[in-house]
Amino acid sequence: MPIARPTRVEALLALAVAALVAIAVLTDPGPASRVGLAAAFAVVLAGSLLLARQWPLPVLLTTSVALALYYVLDLPAMGLAAPVAPALYLAAERGRALAAAAIGAVLLAVSVTARLVEGDDLAVVLGAGLGSEAALVAAAVALGDAVRNRRSLRAEYARRAAAADEERRREAAAQVEAERVRIARELHDTLGHAMSVVAVQSAAAQEALDDGDGPAARTALAAIRTAGAGAMTELRATVGTLRRQAERGPAPGLDGLAALAERVTGGGLPVDLHVEGEVDGLPVVTGATAYRIVQEALTNTLRHAHAGRATVTVCADAAGLTLDVVDDGRGPAPGPAGARHGLRGMTERVELLGGALDAGTTRDGGYRVHAHLPVRRSRP
Repeated sequence: MPIARPTRVEALLALAVAALVAIAVLTDPGPASRVGLAAAFAVVLAGSLLLARQWPLPVLLTTSVALALYYVLDLPAMGLAAPVAPALYLAAERGRALAAAAIGAVLLAVSVTARLVEGDDLAVVLGAGLGSEAALVAAAVALGDAVRNRRSLRAEYARRAAAADEERRREAAAQVEAERVRIARELHDTLGHAMSVVAVQSAAAQEALDDGDGPAARTALAAIRTAGAGAMTELRATVGTLRRQAERGPAPGLDGLAALAERVTGGGLPVDLHVEGEVDGLPVVTGATAYRIVQEALTNTLRHAHAGRATVTVCADAAGLTLDVVDDGRGPAPGPAGARHGLRGMTERVELLGGALDAGTTRDGGYRVHAHLPVRRSRP
């Protein structure tokens, strides 16, 4: 199994432990042999931390044994909790909080027992740094456990958000499918009967013409014409109903951007509007789509971005129509569902016309919505 690359936190903790041992040795160097042993222990104590992500408990046990051996060999004193605190933190951060707390308590108990065996007074042992060492052990375990819990909470929030987005996509797909079925049913009901009449009467007309029965052929053809006219009338009514349900009235175009900018400015967000190039002669659907994109982008800015100003740039050239809506705010926060739905709606509108949309933060910290709509101009 490949060894996982240590994180920055693990590397910094390893350096801290190595520095702690180095300081202890430099302040009480002693014989050269002791210096060499202390350096070896520094390598073991610090190097083992770089493996804590994969083997948290073995690293903690190795650190504890090495620290105990360090004191058995009577090497320069450097405290008990500080060298083992990083290993305790990393073990708790990897989900071994109970084991880390138990090992920390055992180390403290062994330290107290050893000092009492050496003849130290109980009051001196309990008062000489034991409280601070116990607090450091507890803080290391608690911090590691808190970091793990916070990471797990963020992962759970992300999982729930992804599940909610997937559920919304399924609901949207189900609604689209239901609408397709309804439209198909409407058209079938409208055209099915008429087409059946046309098929029957056309066969009757053909037989009448083969038999030379002119009046019967004329009657069949009249029935075909009546059925066709009735079907067209019902089809127009059906399509008109569907159109009214989908559109709810005509959408404004590029000529409505100035009024839109004024309304948003009046709502508290100053908007600068710049129109470049020739925008006359654009298809109506392109103008309506461009208006809706700008409207949605400014609405999101007004609601979620906490911006002080927005700039709308519309550029028309031979390649098509380019839209830029830039603000100096913070962009839509991850929380508001409305901003996400608005961005999805803008993307769908653009893709229906074969264009592309991109949205994200700018270098200055603001937010930008950029869209390109390919168009074919109507010729005079």
